Amino acid sequence: MSWLKSDTLVWASSASTYLALTAALALTFAWLLTKQRKSLLLAKLPGPKTHPIFGNSRFGGGTAEERMQWLINSSRLGEVVRLWIGFVPLCMICSARGAEVILASQKHTHKGASYDLLRDWLGDGLLLSTGSKWHSRRKLLTPAFHFKILEDFLDVFNSQSTTMIQQLRGKADGKPFDVFPFITRCALDIICETAMGRTVNAQGNVESAYVKALDKFANLYIMRSTTPWLRPAWLYNILGPRKERDACLKVLHDVSYETIAERKALREKSKKSGGEAEPEDELVIGKKKRLAFLDLLLEYSEDGAKLSDGGDIARDDGARVHQELDSVFGDEDRPATMDDLRSMKLLENCIKEGLRLFPSVQRFGRILHEDVRICDYVIPAGTNVMLFPYRIHRDPKQFPDPERFDPDRFLPENSKHRHPYAYIPFSAGPRNCIGQKFAVMEEKVLLSSIFRKFRVESTVPREDVKLLDNAVLRPKGGNILNVFPRSLA
Repeated sequence: MSWLKSDTLVWASSASTYLALTAALALTFAWLLTKQRKSLLLAKLPGPKTHPIFGNSRFGGGTAEERMQWLINSSRLGEVVRLWIGFVPLCMICSARGAEVILASQKHTHKGASYDLLRDWLGDGLLLSTGSKWHSRRKLLTPAFHFKILEDFLDVFNSQSTTMIQQLRGKADGKPFDVFPFITRCALDIICETAMGRTVNAQGNVESAYVKALDKFANLYIMRSTTPWLRPAWLYNILGPRKERDACLKVLHDVSYETIAERKALREKSKKSGGEAEPEDELVIGKKKRLAFLDLLLEYSEDGAKLSDGGDIARDDGARVHQELDSVFGDEDRPATMDDLRSMKLLENCIKEGLRLFPSVQRFGRILHEDVRICDYVIPAGTNVMLFPYRIHRDPKQFPDPERFDPDRFLPENSKHRHPYAYIPFSAGPRNCIGQKFAVMEEKVLLSSIFRKFRVESTVPREDVKLLDNAVLRPKGGNILNVFPRSLA
């Protein structure tokens, strides 16, 4: 009977193999049908010419300037535009009604695939997390951005802007220079001091290892996110500049981990002493105690949550801004207060108009987990969606004569009938930017500091500004200005 047992085993083995092959064929067939359906749906969308293998890889060009210009040109094709990054489909949303479908929904909150490339740096925090994890982290962070807490950071805005003004005085001779690095270094000092309670001294030390690592990592991220064959980790390890990337991450992580350890140790010391121990550089008589965002998060995490260690202004508008600031400050040389910021109505509208024309984050993404009808098209599940504020902000139906700089667009009487998703420099809906109030406060302080001391002229007409598609929108060649000392007399 051994032969019967042997044949039975052979038959069972053959049956298992057959079933496995059948299942594999069924899955492959289902995948092909899904892919075919997806391709048919996407084929209905307008889009630029696509290479059969590389798609629209590198967004039509290898340089940041070519990439941005290609995006601008492609966005003119419709409210929803089909792009291909290699074999990966991408839909670009270019209208307010299209943006509303994605941003107003509680379902479409998953970030796009390119955000995964930031995970080694940022971890699974608020920017990259989804679902219940995102909700819990958002709930944890929201109290840190309360208006009263933001008010405590006003002295940081003022002190760092004072440092910037001192550096700009050396440039106030009427000769053209690039103001971009002055602004970015000041902004970096502000965010590091307010977020971590320490300064990287970007303004005082342009050779700072942290500053260089941050800039280098941003450039490597853009290169990888726009190069299809560098996205898979195993290919990036072989073909990409992995060593450079890892070196940048080490510098960035070391600063973060050291800071978290220092602030935790300080809190433990405070608990043991029963007092309010502060870093030695904050032990100044009469100085108001201020907690960094990190301290606030550590404080909130002790209550149960867990924290891982890981403008362009036209001459007339410029004169109006000077008049507004003169009416607020007169000839007083003093730091800005919260009441001062509330009085800067025109400057705030100028900031809004600047962000309309040149949104800092020119594109951001989501990935769809179910079919969605956007405008007149069905976008299939699994498709990456890219919202393009640069184009959304230039809809002539929402912003007549869209290329004209006009801060009065944001007066209440001129904006009350505007589509709620026509202006999204800080995104919108449930995943809007949690730090937008912080950002506007910072911009008001920095810009008012500049305009109180200087008269500023741009040497490049706005229509001649070439834009770069980097991690944030940047001008090619920088922002070249002439700056002159300003006297109220």
